[in-house]
Order: sequence, then structure tokens, then C-alpha cells
Amino acid sequence: MNIGQAAELSNLPAKTIRYYEDIELVTPERSDNGYRKYSEKDIHRLRFVQRARSLGFSIEECRLLLSLYQDKNRASSDVKALALDKVGEIDRKITELQSLRMTLSSLAEKCHGDDKPDCPIIDDLAGLHDQ
Repeated sequence: MNIGQAAELSNLPAKTIRYYEDIELVTPERSDNGYRKYSEKDIHRLRFVQRARSLGFSIEECRLLLSLYQDKNRASSDVKALALDKVGEIDRKITELQSLRMTLSSLAEKCHGDDKPDCPIIDDLAGLHDQ
């Protein structure tokens, strides 16, 4: 199948599929005229990567997950470790975002929001909050 069909079946833009080919996550065959020919296996790989990316895995982590997927002798503990590492990373990001939210919310509360130029938000961004 061509890239348009592959894009439709994998629910990915053709540009993303070309990028995944450039970085060798997928390697479709080429016809005599040079056009890409995607197989069902390629579509499956594209869907796999799309799902992994939607769960927050990086390209390199997707590459590792694909290699584990293809390795029928893999240990599920290796896959679980990757998933748990990702959960830890997500937890750290949540904590960081909650802290950012609290800081920004606090600054917004201190701002009068009127037509005067004094603004604690701007002062904080400019590093003037300590002065």
C-alpha cells in the first residue's frame, strides 16, 4: 500500500511516517519506481509507535520497545521496568506542574488586575520580587 493508505490505516500523518522512516523505526519496501510500499507489518509497527508515543515514550524508548516486542525471548520484567520508569517520570512532571500551578496562582492572586502598571507577576518574571 502507498503512504496515503498507510497514513489512513495507522492514523498518522504522512509527514510523521516519512520521519519514522528517516529515523528507521519503519522501513517499507520500495517498488521499482522508488515509491514506498507499506505492508501490514509496517502498519502494525506504526500503530505500535503511535500508541507508545501517546503514552509518553520517547522515540528512543519506542525503538527499545519495538526491539522488545520483536524479541520472543524477552523478559516481561524488562518491559515492566520501562513502563514503571515512565510512570516515575510522569509523576515527577506532575509534581513539577503542580508546583508551577501553585506559584502562578499565587502570583495571580497578588496582582490587582486593574489599569495600573504595578504587577507582581511581571515583577517576579523580572526577578524583582526579592527586592
